[in-house]
Amino acid sequence: MTSPKPIEIKRKTNETDIRLKLLLCGERKVQVETGIGFFDHLLQTLAFWAGWDLELSCTGDLRVDTHHTVEDVALALGQAFTKAREDAGNIERFGIAWMPMGETLSQVVVDLSGRPLCVFKADIGAERVGTFETVMTGHFFRSFAAESKVTLHVRTLYGEDPHHIIESMFKGLGLALRQALTPGTGGVASTKGAL
Repeated sequence: MTSPKPIEIKRKTNETDIRLKLLLCGERKVQVETGIGFFDHLLQTLAFWAGWDLELSCTGDLRVDTHHTVEDVALALGQAFTKAREDAGNIERFGIAWMPMGETLSQVVVDLSGRPLCVFKADIGAERVGTFETVMTGHFFRSFAAESKVTLHVRTLYGEDPHHIIESMFKGLGLALRQALTPGTGGVASTKGAL
């Protein structure tokens, strides 16, 4: 799959100001600055395993909490992903990633069907990792799925370290998306002949 040019998204509200540049078929050049250290790490991990080039900056109302920043970044990233894959041509469509990280094992499955849905199942076991509110983990995946128009299933089978649990899901998403975007053979990946 080739991405001829980066997709740029600018999203400004009373809560966040986001600038994003995404190239799906990149060289894993990633720069992220959201003001939430662990969230930056998660986005860097996602982009790396997806094989993207990603430049992302977000100034958000972190004096309130992390909600608006995490949600709006997920929405902007989903919008960029949708635009970037318009020129992807025929793709494999499905991606499945098993992601071990230390004592943790997570599974992420995607279907680039154009039908947004997210099922998220994980017991993270902590309220925060750094300044990142862990309840926002599921919210990120649901918001990304809505704007990227993917069917997304994310679950952690087991794990103890909240850092490992969350990071394994973000790594898994990157890997599953990269697999789903693999160029397909034999036409559109659907018995209907259209996604």
